[in-house]
Amino acid sequence: MSGRPASGLVLGKFMPPHAGHLFLCDFARAACDRLTILVCSLPGDAMPGERRAAWMRELYPDCRVVWCNEIVPQEPAECPDFWPIWREVVARHVGRVDAVFASEDYGHRLAAELGARFIPCDPLRETVPVSATTIRADPFAAWSFIPRAVRPWFVKRVCVFGPESSGKTTLARALAPALGATLLPEYGRTWTENFGVGIDARALREIADGHVAARNAALRVANRILIEDTDPILTCVWSDMLLGEREAWMGEVLDPADLYLLTDIDFDWVDDGTRYFPDPERRRLFHERCRQELVGRDLPFVEISGRPAERLQTTLKAVKARFNLADG
Repeated sequence: MSGRPASGLVLGKFMPPHAGHLFLCDFARAACDRLTILVCSLPGDAMPGERRAAWMRELYPDCRVVWCNEIVPQEPAECPDFWPIWREVVARHVGRVDAVFASEDYGHRLAAELGARFIPCDPLRETVPVSATTIRADPFAAWSFIPRAVRPWFVKRVCVFGPESSGKTTLARALAPALGATLLPEYGRTWTENFGVGIDARALREIADGHVAARNAALRVANRILIEDTDPILTCVWSDMLLGEREAWMGEVLDPADLYLLTDIDFDWVDDGTRYFPDPERRRLFHERCRQELVGRDLPFVEISGRPAERLQTTLKAVKARFNLADG
């Protein structure tokens, strides 16, 4: 068999998809007329197969991406019928193919079983020296090899959480560059600066929805860690303080951060035009409600107090310990 294949196959777990997979798929797409990418998964995999298939569809919208979640042997030594089983799997999910593209030796035998041509690609992985195992073990160290579409899965989120005028924004703005992280500003401030401080239940929902939309966008460009200046869980506490009640959606699971930094009220209250509670008792109540919210939801948090420099050092130590980050 010679000439350009009409149809090609790339098969893998893509757990997760990485730059090496992209090199293989780009090679295969350029070397055949129609490429099918078969994403294989098993129950109990470290990443859901459906999610991996969705990533590959996003990365390769011009290719046919098929998800196979059948429970089948993974190595020839596991089953004497390994190759007939896989021949049937490909036949059911993909159909006839003219070429199998792979960087591993199994490509020779699989192609023979399918009556197809084997076309190897970078078998020594010299062009893109990475593996999915390496990424799963230490995604931050292999960050440059993780496609943008996949990075949100690995980003760690730190939320600066607390009552108004407690130094949240000051801390968030200092923390992000200190960690080389990405900052997500408070959406509630964006809302009030545009529409005023008259807050009702509808406004709180718009603020929460705006934060989620901004977060989802930021996760795709975040550099390993995303620093969130408040989140929708804090919006729930704002509802308590401003309205004395909560809407039903506030009882839902609100996708909490990986670590919360609860800021103390050891700063003087400052009226910046978007604040509500100058009374010391109300400030103390707000702070206690914030703590109760984190405790009630069983969320990991560290209490942060002191002057800005002290707060930053305490926070850096907490974040590095939480995510096993090296100093420097």
